[in-house]
Amino acid sequence: MKTTQITPNSLQLTRFGLCNCYLVRESSPEGDSFTLIDTTIGGSTDAILAAALTAGAPIRRILLTHAHGDHVGSLDALMKKLGPDTQLAASARSLPLLERKPNKSLRPGEPQAKIKGSLPGTKSIPTHLLAEGELFGSLRVIETPGHIPGHLSFLDERDGTLFTGDALVCVGRLAVSGYAPWFFPLPNVATWHKPTAVASARKLLTYDIARFAAGHGAIRSGGIPALQQALQQTGA
Repeated sequence: MKTTQITPNSLQLTRFGLCNCYLVRESSPEGDSFTLIDTTIGGSTDAILAAALTAGAPIRRILLTHAHGDHVGSLDALMKKLGPDTQLAASARSLPLLERKPNKSLRPGEPQAKIKGSLPGTKSIPTHLLAEGELFGSLRVIETPGHIPGHLSFLDERDGTLFTGDALVCVGRLAVSGYAPWFFPLPNVATWHKPTAVASARKLLTYDIARFAAGHGAIRSGGIPALQQALQQTGA
């Protein structure tokens, strides 16, 4: 698993050159610890734990952007190794999609489009349900549905790093989910409702963003101008 330092506060962990999860450092009087954002695909547990050990702090919290298999694939194995004191946080809307037998039923008011992508379900039950605007450690919770219902992004307000999950994609260029380049079609195939994804990306224009750390692709700088360009490329 490739490890890339983003800022003094965060590391990108990449599996097979394509799937990312992130370690975000938090400091307290008891010492430093990490929040892990997503868990990437199955079989990544030992590599994630080794990366945290090398970086010098334990993982105490796991945040989930959404329920797709390439983001929760190693969740159960990690929770088993990290122990019962580990916090696990997700959106309330993601709960039925995280069940062992995921419930894909849409709610009133949601676009009635088919939920797509791999939903393997998990045994792990979130200990904390995240809400729009909440501050979880140094991370601001932002609801960004569109790729899938219940999707969340997280903004590190210390340095402007936006952990986008699949709300945005950084393969080749910064792109809105559903509008990724032709050579990386997976987010397009797995996106639930493209107009909602565009609306979520427009919402991000109101935040102080310095760089984008997505579920797929390299770290992208450029801040709001880069996001504006990605929105223009949707034609929406």
